[in-house]
Amino acid sequence: MPTFKFEALDTSGTEVKDSVEAVNEEEAQQKIRQMGYFVTKLTAMAAAKKAGKGGKKTGKKRKTRTITIGGVSGKQLCTFTRQFSTLQDAGLPVLRSLRILEHQMKPGLLKNALIDVVDDVESGTSLSDSLGKHPRCFDRLYVNMVRAGEAGGALEVILQRLADFKEKAQSLKRKIIGAMVYPLVVIFVAVSILGFIMVVVIPKFKKIFDDFKLPLPTPTVVLIETSTWFARYWWVIPLFPLAFVLLIKLIRLSKAGAYAVDKCKLWIPLTGKILEKSTVARTMRTLGTLVASGVPILESLAIVRETANSLVFERMFQRVYESIREGDTIAEPMKQSRLMDDMVTNMVEVGEETGDLDTMLFKIADFYDEEVDTAVKSLISTLEPLMIVVLGLIIGGIVISLFLPLISLIEGLSK
Repeated sequence: MPTFKFEALDTSGTEVKDSVEAVNEEEAQQKIRQMGYFVTKLTAMAAAKKAGKGGKKTGKKRKTRTITIGGVSGKQLCTFTRQFSTLQDAGLPVLRSLRILEHQMKPGLLKNALIDVVDDVESGTSLSDSLGKHPRCFDRLYVNMVRAGEAGGALEVILQRLADFKEKAQSLKRKIIGAMVYPLVVIFVAVSILGFIMVVVIPKFKKIFDDFKLPLPTPTVVLIETSTWFARYWWVIPLFPLAFVLLIKLIRLSKAGAYAVDKCKLWIPLTGKILEKSTVARTMRTLGTLVASGVPILESLAIVRETANSLVFERMFQRVYESIREGDTIAEPMKQSRLMDDMVTNMVEVGEETGDLDTMLFKIADFYDEEVDTAVKSLISTLEPLMIVVLGLIIGGIVISLFLPLISLIEGLSK
């Protein structure tokens, strides 16, 4: 019969650590409650392996791990969390749920991590500590929420919240990426057309002009010289965006430079507001999920600060963290930062006063998700005519530059 190691509180609130034998987790919890204890932590222990006849030891075959490159995709982790949540809600023990998920998982980094997690949980390590050993798969937010679920005896509820959080984050990310596909495709096609004109079409016109020895106007000369340079040094063009990216990376090596870059991102027309709103939506949902899961507020703020992915917001959450530690409110530092709208700070303030902070944070996140969706659609509707106008001006300028000498030639022949 399996042995379960448990931590519990007695009627006087004293912590008790012991073990109990039971068929499954439900029976173990029932036995512990019959002892008069309140369970705070329950972990399945591995059964001791006895030596077989002839001194041979029996044991399970160790599972092989595959060589992996890269990390775990958000979609894969989201699917795993939802499946784990469903299995826990169905009443299956943690160890059995993990084995089921590990067995059906495709080879990769997450499967390798689950193999180790199953071994650790089977040997008596808590689920949160086991997950914490694999930061490439399970970030600090994930591990702390699971730890809160274990401590409160409501792991299935926490996993449901975590799955909802991951799904909403993925949905927001998909909306932004999906909306940007069309403009990128249009830009790529436009650049390809312009490249074809520069390399193939304009040199043929240049040959005609040379054969007729026509005097060329300034716009035509500039166009031909640009085409000649483009045909000879086309490989330099991709170096410009590459050099720009490297320059940004060099600037971000210092903390002041990284802060300046993140600040400039928020000032970029059109896209800056989308970045700001999406960061607010993500951080407020993260904080709300942690608070609702029972994670202490200071620990929650520290996690949100580290996952903000923007030094501008990171500094704001640091000020909020210091304010809470000194016994002040969350809303006041948010107001002073001027990163949050009045609606956000007012709702946070109401949430603090009513003790319903997590609900208010979720409402803020939902509102800003819709704001991001609207802003992205507005960006697309603005970019479409803008790209058409810019492309039309470029093509029109090329056509006019090429036909100016031809008009002079036709006028000369007609005289």
